[in-house]
Amino acid sequence: MLVTGLSVCIIVKNEEKNLEKCLSALAVFPFEIIVIDTGSTDHTVKVAKTYTRHVYEFPWCDDFSAAKNYAVEKATNDMVLVLDSDEYIEAMSEKELQRFLAQVRENTDKVGRIFRRNFFGENGEKRESQEWINRIFSKKKFHYEGCIHEQVKALDGKDYETYQSKIVIAHSGYDLTPQQKKEKAKRNITLLKKELDTLLQEKKSENVTEDERQKQLPYVYYQLGKSYFLMGDYEMACCYFDKGLGFDLDPRSEYVSDMVESYGYALLNSGKAEQALGFEGIYDAFSYSADFLFLMGLIYMRNARFEDAVREFSRAAEKKEAKTVGTNSYLAWYNTGVIYECLGKREEAISYYKKCGDYERAKERISGLLQETL
Repeated sequence: MLVTGLSVCIIVKNEEKNLEKCLSALAVFPFEIIVIDTGSTDHTVKVAKTYTRHVYEFPWCDDFSAAKNYAVEKATNDMVLVLDSDEYIEAMSEKELQRFLAQVRENTDKVGRIFRRNFFGENGEKRESQEWINRIFSKKKFHYEGCIHEQVKALDGKDYETYQSKIVIAHSGYDLTPQQKKEKAKRNITLLKKELDTLLQEKKSENVTEDERQKQLPYVYYQLGKSYFLMGDYEMACCYFDKGLGFDLDPRSEYVSDMVESYGYALLNSGKAEQALGFEGIYDAFSYSADFLFLMGLIYMRNARFEDAVREFSRAAEKKEAKTVGTNSYLAWYNTGVIYECLGKREEAISYYKKCGDYERAKERISGLLQETL
């Protein structure tokens, strides 16, 4: 197969099951594949070598950026696409592939963003969230920084432009057992606290500018909050989200909006629904987001402000896009149906449940309500 001018770089450790799926999906594309193993004790390396001869070892040093930069360094092409082993390229036609590669060639000064579909379980249901992530770049102009939750940075330190690439990635990394979530969160917290300590020490020693700290600290606080959220420690999650939101941040920033929404869910999950009403104070800044409007609906619902909840679910359903699939459609309508059912408004409840289409919980509620009339 003719290899194009794009290298796909992956770092791995004990990922034989995920890696098989990742590489088999990649195998149909004419990309160079670079795999960096950071100390696997299973068959990860053997799996990698069945798909590519470019398999290298890198001693793990608690630094994801160092490992990924090593992978990028090993690429023979200038343009690279960085993937994780639990990410899988979705099928593209030959025409779509050529359009994607043309994009890459035409944007060597910019960073390409992949569209990632995250699949996970929640309350016994399969859910999906969607996001754009910076992953395609020239190794002559960009690299990774940050020991964990690493970010693409320009080598000259300047801001850069991005573009949305014509590639879709499926991601299973959030679909974990409770034990796997705790183990992953503990590992992340250890690395994040080391990074936080470094930043705070730099603040004292003046090694970085105040502007750089203002950018880095809230992001680390955000990731610490997400890690504690992942392991179910909502009190600590709230603590770090609160620290992160204490900075002057752009409400349109993707991580800032996610931090706000995660904070709201952490408050609800820790029994602080009344405190969550404080989000009314930031409503105007974040009401552009269907996910935020849906969250506000839940906050009002938990506080028995049902009219306000119905209004917010309705506003969420009016939005064309949402990060979490369903918050601007069937999940908003389902919760509205639940409210009407609790208020004894049977016909209104059935009407909203029907809007949910094939959503199983809605169909069960309709069946239950119809049975009551027999």
